[in-house]
Amino acid sequence: MKLFDPHADLHALRERLSTDSGRRVACYCAAWCRTCDAWRPLLESLADEYPGWTFLWVDVEDSPDWLGDEDIENFPTILVQDRDGTRYWGALQPRAEQLRRLLDGAADLPVLAAGPGSLSGFAAT
Repeated sequence: MKLFDPHADLHALRERLSTDSGRRVACYCAAWCRTCDAWRPLLESLADEYPGWTFLWVDVEDSPDWLGDEDIENFPTILVQDRDGTRYWGALQPRAEQLRRLLDGAADLPVLAAGPGSLSGFAAT
């Protein structure tokens, strides 16, 4: 599977969002953030492990519209979302096991009002 980047390949990402299951993981990052750098290879690996999920790498300076009205207080900030809404929105250190637990139990987490909103709005029309 692939780690999608709206700045690098918006067309491919929109195609994926228009056909995926609605289960998405986005890492909101910044180019200057060294902790964010550690997430990238982990997300690429997890994208292979979880082919039913769409994984996004969103540099907030290159793609600020993907944040909606939200502000990032801590980098990196992780978004876990399914068709029902946002299940996780917050800072997370680059530890694959923590994200695996979030993904495996996402359906059991409450839907949150926080976060940038549904990424479905960015799908191709």
